[in-house]
Amino acid sequence: MKKILFVLRKPPHSGAYAQEMLDIIMTVAAFDQEVSILLLDNAVFQLKKQQRPEGTGLKDTAAIFKALPLYDINTIYAEAESLQERGLTPDSLDESVIKIPRNNVGEFFKQFNLLLPV
Repeated sequence: MKKILFVLRKPPHSGAYAQEMLDIIMTVAAFDQEVSILLLDNAVFQLKKQQRPEGTGLKDTAAIFKALPLYDINTIYAEAESLQERGLTPDSLDESVIKIPRNNVGEFFKQFNLLLPV
């Protein structure tokens, strides 16, 4: 089994991007791969509580993240500085994350067989 890390950088309601990426992530996980997610930059907003995408015709991405454990995706990482720079705290997120300091991201990548920046 390969360890795969999906690295997301875009905000939740930038078109269908986030929804499509989460669909791809769940598809890969369905093939018995060990999948993790790292949220960088504005992607940290994908887990923000009380998203209101109704007027955009898009889904609440935080709600989609709740389905990830059904696919054995239980580990979501977020760059600590991305959260801090955007004023997000653990209480403002719908899911718990493991914070990775920016200066440790390069070393963090080494534990995965495949990195997929999407």
